[in-house]
Amino acid sequence: MADPRPFAVLGAGSWGTALAILLARNDFDVKLWGHLREATDRLRREGENRLFLPGIPFPPGLHPTADLEEALAGAREILVVVPSHAFRSVLESIAGRLPAERAVCWATKGFEPGTHLLLHEVAGEVLGARDLAVISGPTFAREVAMGLPTAITVASPSAAYATRLAGHLHGEAFRAYTSSDIVGVQVGGAAKNVMAIAAGIADGLGFGANTRAALITRGLAEIMRLGRAMGARQETFMGLAGIGDLALTCTDDQSRNRRMGLALARGLSVERAREEIGQEVEGVQTTAEVLALSREKGVDMPITEQTYKVLFEGLAPKAAVHALLERRQKAETE
Repeated sequence: MADPRPFAVLGAGSWGTALAILLARNDFDVKLWGHLREATDRLRREGENRLFLPGIPFPPGLHPTADLEEALAGAREILVVVPSHAFRSVLESIAGRLPAERAVCWATKGFEPGTHLLLHEVAGEVLGARDLAVISGPTFAREVAMGLPTAITVASPSAAYATRLAGHLHGEAFRAYTSSDIVGVQVGGAAKNVMAIAAGIADGLGFGANTRAALITRGLAEIMRLGRAMGARQETFMGLAGIGDLALTCTDDQSRNRRMGLALARGLSVERAREEIGQEVEGVQTTAEVLALSREKGVDMPITEQTYKVLFEGLAPKAAVHALLERRQKAETE
C-alpha cells in the first residue's frame, strides 16, 4: 500500500499535472499548486487540465489550489515542477514554511538563467542543508498522464531519499530507478534540450535521418564532455537521463524544443515560434547557459555554439548546419 501522507506538487503545467496524476493514482493525497487562481479554479471545476492534458480526468486524490499555504499544509513530500527561471523564486516562497528536516525534489530541467547554476546548487543556497533529489528521464507528460509505460531516474546524494521517492513514483506502468549522480542527471536533462533544437532545425531543413543520427551522437559527446568537466560520471549519460532523454526529445514532435527547431527552420523568429508552441521552451535559455559553462570550463561544444548563434545572433539555420559540416576533420574521440 502506498504511503498515505499528503504530497505537494508545485507547478500546474503539463509535467506538474502529469506527475500529480501519477501520484494520486498511487494513492497519495496530492495538492497541485498553480500560481494563477483563475487557472487553478478552472482545473478544479473541469476536473482535468484541458489546456495541456485534455481528456485525462483527475483521480479523486488530486486537489488543485492557488493557495501555497494550503498546498504545503501537512505535506510530507514536496515536488517542484516549475520552469527553471521561476525555480529560485518558488523555493524562496516556501523556504520559511518548511521544517528543516523536510526533503525537497524537483522535475525541472535546466540551469538557472544568468548564473548557469545547476538547480541543486540553487536549492542548497535557498533551502540550506537538507535532502534534495531530481527526477529526470525520457518522458512526455501526456504519455505519463495516460498511464503508458515510462521509466525515469531519481538522483540524490541520499540513497535513502532516492529510494523512498522512487518508491512513491513507482507503479504498474511507471518504473523509477535511483542514482547518486545528481550532477550528471541534471546536466543530461538540461543539455539535451539544446540538441533537440538543433535536431529540429536539421529535420526542418530536410537534411534527413543520417544528419539526425549524427547530431544525436555528436550531441551526446558534447553533453558528456561538459558533464565530466562538472564532475558527473560518464556512465550516467549512457542511461535514461542521458541518451534515453536525448533520443526521445530529438526524434518526437511532442518535444517543444524539437518543435522550436522545426519552426526556426521554417523561418519563424524565436518569439513567433514560442507563441506557436504555447508553452515554455526550456532549451532556448539553456543554450545560453550551456555555452557560457562550456567556455568557462574549456569544453568544445560546436553544436551548442551554432544553436546559440541561430537563437541569439540571427544566424540562418542552414548556415549553422553548414558550419558544423565544414569543421576540420578529426578523430571521433576528440
